[in-house]
Amino acid sequence: MYVENRKSPIYKRVVLKLSGEALAGEQGHGFDYTILNKLADELIEINELGVQAAIVVGGGNIWRGRNGIGMDRSTADYMGMLATVINALALQDALENKGMQTRVQSAIEMRQVAEPYIRRRAIRHLEKNRVVIFAGGTGNPFFSTDTTAALRAAEIEAEVILLAKNIDAVYDDDPRINPNAKKLDNISYIDVINQGLTVMDTTAVTLCMENRIPIQVFGLSKQQNIKAAVMGEKLGTIIKEE
Repeated sequence: MYVENRKSPIYKRVVLKLSGEALAGEQGHGFDYTILNKLADELIEINELGVQAAIVVGGGNIWRGRNGIGMDRSTADYMGMLATVINALALQDALENKGMQTRVQSAIEMRQVAEPYIRRRAIRHLEKNRVVIFAGGTGNPFFSTDTTAALRAAEIEAEVILLAKNIDAVYDDDPRINPNAKKLDNISYIDVINQGLTVMDTTAVTLCMENRIPIQVFGLSKQQNIKAAVMGEKLGTIIKEE
């Protein structure tokens, strides 16, 4: 539970990485509109604190490239990128219904529904206190939305990646299988890679390591966890240099 004991956020600009499954809730597919509205409320709250928030959203509640068994890998991945655009538009709608100005920028050009991704334009939107939602992955097959989050964070000079997941931290084993799995408060990038922890894919972790972008992993299920993260509360797991 978030406890307010700090007056101002510790971050000015963040990238929030949301899995598609997070938008689906317990049903596992499609949208849970209660979750969408809760996310919108939390994003508006941190915006009012002066935090510039960019969002990268996955597409797993609709389609994952790896689900395309027997399909051409590139085709399956492009389908996944289109799924992220659907999620971005759903999140945009939830935010704008509450009066928050947003922009969706897609790495795959589709001018009727989203701006093309342009780094300088994205930064300008953030400076104008708009929430920017990055859709379409990197625009290339064979790369995950985790890698998109790391790439966009480096490009817009975000101070941290907030990795909101269905699990509340990084563990040394899968806590859903092993009840004795140990929660890790801090871990280095290289240990995440060497131990094969699946919190983020290796490409994304390596990109964060090279650009010294910390990753904060926390659960999305508890109210105000996003605010707690930007306010510097001890929450989940921090992945950074040793």
